[in-house]
Amino acid sequence: MDSILRFFRKFGFFLRREKFDSELEEEMAYHREQQEKEMQFDGMTPDAAQHAARRQFGNETRLREQSREVVSFSAEGVVQDSRFALRQLRKNPGFAVTAVLMLTLGIAACLALFAFIDAALIKPLPYKDPTRLVGVYESVKAFPRFSNLSYQDYLDWKKQQKVYSSLDVWTGGSFLLSTSSGIQATLGARVSAGFFSTLGVTPILGRDFRPGEDSPSAPRSTLITYATWQNRYGGRRDIVGQVATLDGAPITIVGVLPREFQFAPRGRADFWLPIQELNGCEKRRGCHNLYGVARLKDGISVASALADMKSIAGQLEKQYPDTNRGQSASVISLSEAIIGDVRPIFLVLFCGAALLLLIACVNVSNLLLVRAENRRREMAVRGALGASRGRLVLQFVTESLMLVLTGSVLGLAAAYGTMHLLLRLIPSDILDYVPYLQGIGFNSRVLGFTGLVALIAVAIFSLAPSLRLSASNLRGDLAEGGRGAAGTVWRRFGSNLVVLELALAVVLLAGAGLITRSFYHLLHVPLGFVPDHLATVEAAAPDKAYAKPEQQIQLVRQVIASLEALPGVESAATTSVLPVSGNGNTTWIRILGHPYNGEHNEVNERDVSSTYFSTIKARLVSGRFFTDAEDSTKPKVVVINQALARKYFLGENPIGKKIGGTDLAPDSMREVIGVVDDIRESSLDEEIWPAVYHPYNQDSDTYICVVVRTSQAEQSILPAIVAALHKIDPGIGTRNEFTMEQRINSTPTAYIHRSAAWLVGGFAVLALLLSVVGLYGVVAYSVSQRTREIGVRMALGAQRSSVYQLILKEAGLLTVLGVAAGLTCAVGAAAFMGKLLFGVRSWDIPTLVSVAMLLGFSALVASVIPARRAASVNPVEALRAE
Repeated sequence: MDSILRFFRKFGFFLRREKFDSELEEEMAYHREQQEKEMQFDGMTPDAAQHAARRQFGNETRLREQSREVVSFSAEGVVQDSRFALRQLRKNPGFAVTAVLMLTLGIAACLALFAFIDAALIKPLPYKDPTRLVGVYESVKAFPRFSNLSYQDYLDWKKQQKVYSSLDVWTGGSFLLSTSSGIQATLGARVSAGFFSTLGVTPILGRDFRPGEDSPSAPRSTLITYATWQNRYGGRRDIVGQVATLDGAPITIVGVLPREFQFAPRGRADFWLPIQELNGCEKRRGCHNLYGVARLKDGISVASALADMKSIAGQLEKQYPDTNRGQSASVISLSEAIIGDVRPIFLVLFCGAALLLLIACVNVSNLLLVRAENRRREMAVRGALGASRGRLVLQFVTESLMLVLTGSVLGLAAAYGTMHLLLRLIPSDILDYVPYLQGIGFNSRVLGFTGLVALIAVAIFSLAPSLRLSASNLRGDLAEGGRGAAGTVWRRFGSNLVVLELALAVVLLAGAGLITRSFYHLLHVPLGFVPDHLATVEAAAPDKAYAKPEQQIQLVRQVIASLEALPGVESAATTSVLPVSGNGNTTWIRILGHPYNGEHNEVNERDVSSTYFSTIKARLVSGRFFTDAEDSTKPKVVVINQALARKYFLGENPIGKKIGGTDLAPDSMREVIGVVDDIRESSLDEEIWPAVYHPYNQDSDTYICVVVRTSQAEQSILPAIVAALHKIDPGIGTRNEFTMEQRINSTPTAYIHRSAAWLVGGFAVLALLLSVVGLYGVVAYSVSQRTREIGVRMALGAQRSSVYQLILKEAGLLTVLGVAAGLTCAVGAAAFMGKLLFGVRSWDIPTLVSVAMLLGFSALVASVIPARRAASVNPVEALRAE
């Protein structure tokens, strides 16, 4: 026999099936004849020698099967196994549909989240050699990683650095665009001339900014985005050289950026202008409003660049101790700067989807294991007829492959719909800051991941029945058939799989509970004002028309009077920055009479009208608010929040104290006239910073945020607010017309927590359903296998209550083990979700107890039905059953 196997290892796969079978028969016949001749030579009769040779040669059918398996992967065998697998699935439609549905759910969730991860974390940035690009920032105590650069520091860094082939800066901006239909507010950005060259982005029409085009003497020019070219200018090929009017000044369009261009840190920007005329902030070294981007020289690492920048920052700190005290540098890869905040969130959601897929796979494995138990007689008969264990295992692999292929195809279709549904649910203003998600879809990486998931699933599904087959006695199975209690092998694997499934469900349920509680806490943090019935609009007046502070103050007074005259409006006000926008727009303060060592006491600065606090219903703690009469002709005053009073006036009454700039210049000094409750200027999950509120009449600007309190539905009054502003001056640009509650609910922090709660919660509900179904299946199958045992017990006098107890005890033990293991894992998993937790600890007792009770109750419900069936067994029928 060994010679036959060696022969066909060497030559069989070159032959056709017919020739293979013919030569196999010839080879087998030759060896039988040789064996007969040897036995006849030893004195046996021809008939006796023939029978003895056949007995010694072995089972011819099994030998043929083994020879074919050893030679090659038989296409005919695959077709036969596939047909048989299809017949088996058609015979068990309930099993097939259940298994495919579970796989579809798990694969769809996992692939959809992987597509997001691929777009955000794996796909390279759309720039030339993106691994060499870094974000360059200053570093201060308040902003250790992403502090803005000052323009003067940037010039020194660019001059002294030795690690970059180019270093450029950018900052956001908004402009008033003159159109045929009137003035429109539009978003843009201001950049140094080499910005796009550093990124490696080339315009598809026209040219990039030339060196020196960011100098004040250079002609005004702009690059526009592809979307702006299409939407505003109809995709005209002659757009290069055309003139647009921004902020009342003509500006020449010199190029159109590529369609795929994106720069996530800025978000949406229609016009990109070179930094030419410096604003008031950029003329001061102590004012920071820029971000840096640089391309590393070959052979230079991020660490080396950081060391070089820190060295320069240290020199500038010594050279300019007043403005640069405590300032260092921060350098990180540009990809980390863009996706650093969303990385842990995507990973948490993907882990949730992966756990759901794993639960689905465990459930299907359990179903396959039960089928393997029910097919013991079938496998035994096939083995007795000559099928090898390898051929039987191949049958299980084929059936698993059929299930996985069907689930994968349906899962791909469901994932495609899911990912685009999730994409449409992202608000447009948030999507502007994650533009890399807009190209989400199937690509080689996503399809490769699908193939990997399918291979792993096939391996898992084939493993359980294959182990059952390897551990079984085919001859004993043939004799026993389906009689008796559930096999030891099934008890070991099936029960362990259910425990694993329950533990994974607990992890998902606990994660969903913690994220939901976090979201609840987030939406109920103290705001320091009353957000309902507040409507907000951002507005900008033309700088040339309102160049003087007196003109700006008169405009705001007119705006407030016009808005308060609208029907349903109770009061109106303005502020430079709306609440819940995030910490920023800061200033440095120094308190007269307090010790000072040159430190930078950084606080939020807001310029508000005299009606602001009453309009948003902020609580006055002490002192008074501004009056409209307090303008530049009156002594300068300021209102502070409680956070500032606690930090800088501990044990003192701040009313009447003087606050100024770091140099205590006379024109910076202001008297504290009031303390207001802490208004949440920061994002919902950030700490409240000290804040100073200047009266708008003493610190005016052309950019304002209008806040209106109304007695009617605030959404309905937004169009009237915009119309009133345009009636005052058609040159006023408006944008972002939202209610305050809309702003709060659509902030990135709230959106991320809400989306995570919904997604993980959905995964958890599906996991609970799958785990309960899995537990029910295990208990029900155990009851069906123990019918004879239960009949014997009842025939011997066992009461129905004892049968209930027997079944529920088995289910209860599995549930307790699964819940205990799951709770332990859940506490560890919660630490991984740190970015998504707010006001909740990873071992939040109420959440963990609630999860345990929910899963325990669900398991009890799932166990009662088979327990009731077991208690209803007729002893006589049970004993006759087999």
